[in-house]
Amino acid sequence: MKKNNSIDRTALMPNYAPAEFIPVKGKKSILWDDKGKDYVDFGGGIAVTCLGHSHPALNKVLKEQSSKLWHVSNYLFNKPALELSEMLAEKTFADKVFFSNSGNEANEAAIKLARKYFFDQKKPEKHEIIVFTNAFHGRSMLNITAGDSKIQKTGFGPLLKGFKRATFNDLKSVKKVLNKKTAAIFIEPILGESGIIRAENPFLEGLRKLADDNDCLLIFDEVQSGIGRTGSLMAYMGYGVNPDISTLAKGLGGGIPIGATLTTTKIAQAFQPGTHGSTFGGNPLACEVAKKVVEIISNKKVLTGVIQKTIKFNQELNKLSEKYNLFKDIRSAGLWICCDFKKIKAADFINECYKKRLILVQASGDKTIRLAPSLIIEDSEIEEGFKRFEKAAKKLS
Repeated sequence: MKKNNSIDRTALMPNYAPAEFIPVKGKKSILWDDKGKDYVDFGGGIAVTCLGHSHPALNKVLKEQSSKLWHVSNYLFNKPALELSEMLAEKTFADKVFFSNSGNEANEAAIKLARKYFFDQKKPEKHEIIVFTNAFHGRSMLNITAGDSKIQKTGFGPLLKGFKRATFNDLKSVKKVLNKKTAAIFIEPILGESGIIRAENPFLEGLRKLADDNDCLLIFDEVQSGIGRTGSLMAYMGYGVNPDISTLAKGLGGGIPIGATLTTTKIAQAFQPGTHGSTFGGNPLACEVAKKVVEIISNKKVLTGVIQKTIKFNQELNKLSEKYNLFKDIRSAGLWICCDFKKIKAADFINECYKKRLILVQASGDKTIRLAPSLIIEDSEIEEGFKRFEKAAKKLS
């Protein structure tokens, strides 16, 4: 609906605070708004558009599949879902995959799976889930309970029971809450919303040992860190620590909604017919696109390129920080980068970047921004983006 030749925005609920401009077209790492202005995209739809906008290979498979089959219920197999599940099982620790539509759903399925697994093992008392400080797992009732954001919990109580919180990167705190009721340890290997904070190797190795020694499962939330973002197909590969269950979403579809919960054959047996499902999960359109995304991202040249581009981004950020006294810290895990300003408010900087036609994302905290660009962003796009970044920095400094 339009009023006065502009797009009407009044029918949407007010739970987001979007920019004033409205993108209508994208190619590679450039977006154009309804007035024809171009924007360099360093936000990547919050780590979603891992191959940029309108990637020709993704467009091709989407168009081909759209002329064949859009949807069948999960009472029937579909070929793209079967092929994608086989591909993910072949490339990861997993044997089995459950498809959903988002990271929120993938994480929900992971917790349900862990509890059902122990119920089937005749251990119904094992239902507690250990979660961590500064965590974010999604916005369902289960996931805001597992997360650690006060604002996301406020007004939505009573929250779910059966969750124990430990301190991220502190193994002793985990040991304090772990007991005979513990079903799973649920963690992001790299905290995303809280500002790209890596789990230390000894910490994740310690969690793996605790899970093994105490008959509980280790679940990795790789909704944001998976699909090449850190320079390996999944972040756990860089640590050399295998989970029992892991989740994927965001980059998996390159912009098409899809989530996945990965696990072993033994654990997967807990999900028998009727125990869990998803109307749209594993639909042929999403799976066909995701197949192509995984195929492209798995290429060693692409993953090596992620590391090379990470170096370039960090060099540019450090150079601008030194020139304008911008940041007190810069953290990165591949092309997933976080900057803490010394004085500038993140919202003010992002708004100034919008004026300079550059897209960034805020992290939790009022002085932290995130960058999660396309994994194949071109050098010319990086250079243009940082020209605009510098203009915003100069204005506010």
